[in-house]
Amino acid sequence: MSNLLYVLSFPFARYAIIVGVLISLCSALLGVTLVLKRYSFIGDGLSHVAFGAVAVATVLNITNSTFVVLPVTIIVAIVLLNAGQNAKVKGDAAIAMLSTGALALGYMLMNVFSTSANVSGDVCSTLFGSVSMLTLSEETVWLCIVLSAIVIALFIIFYNRLFAVTFDENFARATGLKVRFYNLILAVIIAVIIVLGMNLVGSLLISALVIFPALSAMRVIKNFKGVVILSAVISVVCALSGMLVAIVLNTPVGATVVVADIIAFIVFSVIGRILKR
Repeated sequence: MSNLLYVLSFPFARYAIIVGVLISLCSALLGVTLVLKRYSFIGDGLSHVAFGAVAVATVLNITNSTFVVLPVTIIVAIVLLNAGQNAKVKGDAAIAMLSTGALALGYMLMNVFSTSANVSGDVCSTLFGSVSMLTLSEETVWLCIVLSAIVIALFIIFYNRLFAVTFDENFARATGLKVRFYNLILAVIIAVIIVLGMNLVGSLLISALVIFPALSAMRVIKNFKGVVILSAVISVVCALSGMLVAIVLNTPVGATVVVADIIAFIVFSVIGRILKR
């Protein structure tokens, strides 16, 4: 406990906790919608696209890669959601192509146009997250706070419409709801969460923050609002506990948070079985 309090006295540790809690909260809010719409894999695909955009920004020596990664990820998210709705274009195939292609292209660029003496270390940090989150600056923290506030506000404002689009797009369209517009909002929110989450767990593990809390909540609750609330609580608790354990034991932050999510899923799966009996 004394060691933990000592580490928390430093700004980088407080920055990591603030950003981690906000990212986990936003991921949980949207994760339920993605799971119910069968778009769970889209987070993994977009994270690989974001990795490719990070590689391009690194090669071009752009100081703040967020201004490159965010618009690219938003555009790809919109394309993927539209492809998923088009019967002639298989959404899972499009995600797989973009995912593997962006990952390979990004890794190749970082090796061919190397701007660092430790390319393997940079790639590993981008894929699995920073070991100590020391790279978070005060500007990055404020950017995460602003973007997280926008995501939460959009989810609350359009909650009823997103609920309708999630369960039955055809019925929502028949009632006059602008389904394409709300899918566009959904794509923008997904992209923002993916870009933010890369700071915490890296591009390979970000989909775990989106999927695990939602699936854990669905083990014990069967209504949409209850699942969203419980998913948010689970996600925040797992992120906070994972980061604290990582600080004390000096383990990778992203991997520790995901392990906490896995443990929560197992616990709630057992609770769900008990409740059924």
